Amino acid sequence: MSRDISDVTRARHGRPVRHWRRNVVELAAVLTAVAVAETVAHPYGLGPGAVALLLASAGLLVATAGFHAGRTRRHGHAPPTSDTGARPGSQEPVGPSDEARETTAPASEESALWRMRTTVKDEPGSLAALCTALAHLRVDILSLQTHPLAAGTVDEFLLRAPGGLAAPDLSRAVAAAGGDGTWLERADAHDLVDAPTRVLGLATRTALDAAELPLALRQLLGRCTIRSLPATPAVGSRGPEPVPVEGALEETVMRLRAPEGGVITVERPYLPFTPTEFARARALVELDARLGPRVPRSQDVLTLPMGSDITVRRADPGDLQAAKEMHGRCSARTLGMRYHGPVGDADRYLRHLLSPRFGRTLAVQTASGRIVGLGHLLWDGDETEVALLVEDTWQRCGIGAELLRRLVGMAVEAGCASVYAVTQSSNTGMVAAMRGLGLPLDYQIEEGTLVITARLDETVAERLSRAGELGIA
Repeated sequence: MSRDISDVTRARHGRPVRHWRRNVVELAAVLTAVAVAETVAHPYGLGPGAVALLLASAGLLVATAGFHAGRTRRHGHAPPTSDTGARPGSQEPVGPSDEARETTAPASEESALWRMRTTVKDEPGSLAALCTALAHLRVDILSLQTHPLAAGTVDEFLLRAPGGLAAPDLSRAVAAAGGDGTWLERADAHDLVDAPTRVLGLATRTALDAAELPLALRQLLGRCTIRSLPATPAVGSRGPEPVPVEGALEETVMRLRAPEGGVITVERPYLPFTPTEFARARALVELDARLGPRVPRSQDVLTLPMGSDITVRRADPGDLQAAKEMHGRCSARTLGMRYHGPVGDADRYLRHLLSPRFGRTLAVQTASGRIVGLGHLLWDGDETEVALLVEDTWQRCGIGAELLRRLVGMAVEAGCASVYAVTQSSNTGMVAAMRGLGLPLDYQIEEGTLVITARLDETVAERLSRAGELGIA
């Protein structure tokens, strides 16, 4: 038998809930109608007592229903939590119940981004338990990457959590849900890019410039120390230990064979590498090897205050002979302040300095094609060094300041937090060039060697750009 929709208005715990007050009122109306009908149609069929009894019963039923309705309004029974729909015929939109609104209301408070990595068992339901624990803390999962292991799976999350949620509380909840070896680190807006997009961007940068490989590896693997060891070691030093073509992975250290025959060592002591990360790093190195040596060929022509035009461009190993000729025109004092060692050893550093594998080099070239200045931005593990050399007859023309400004700009683009210069306290030209950047500087002097460190921030690029618009000073 069909049931009218008014008989059941909502369900509590899956069972229909009926409006019994409505049924009582309907029964009272029926009794009243019977009494009236008997009085009109059969004035002698029922006695006055029977009619009065019917009317009294109807009145009692109406009074009972009215009393219960008033009591319900006074006590204010809360609706069931499962009642999430609008009333039939109502114009109210479907939305969360009062209890749900209380639960989700604090979501508007300030939130924080976290990168989290944890290891879970490789079995059905392990990830679901972890997600449930995060949901109870009102933590939103923005992205998820899985790194399969021989036993278990490493899950890497990008999370948006309430601002008041502390890292220890989050770690304890993850551990209770089955997570092991949990690692947490604050994230920022740059981490919102999904993994495939980020990897493709790093591959593009590597394809355009061979000097980008160490930077691409650092951005791919997070905070790590990357060192490139040449295949031909310097005099008196040991060469790198050979590694197989496919590379080697040892917990927190991976070693990859560099395209030119050396070794690239990547170390991340605070977090072991996964086989997935090792495969991604190896793919970037293989891409670099297939493309071969390459340096962007952009160049800028500038006019010095004296009226001479110079060209600033990227240098590469093809400039080795021209750089050696510049060394021959430099005084022993100039070479000594630049290389901090015997003048005769200056030439043997050039091959290393001009290789894009170890950093970026800018060359200053005259209209006749002669190199008169070199500026180097060198990747030194997780730090960055800047170094300058300007031929004696071209010094104090603003060339060193222009080279330094451009090198620091490159460091900012590469995401470096600081750059340092190693010189001598008597090298007033280098000291003046570093001070001319207008950046916070730290000075350390040890046995006549001066180390000047410039801290970089987000405003440095704009500041250097404004300085560049003024030209060489």
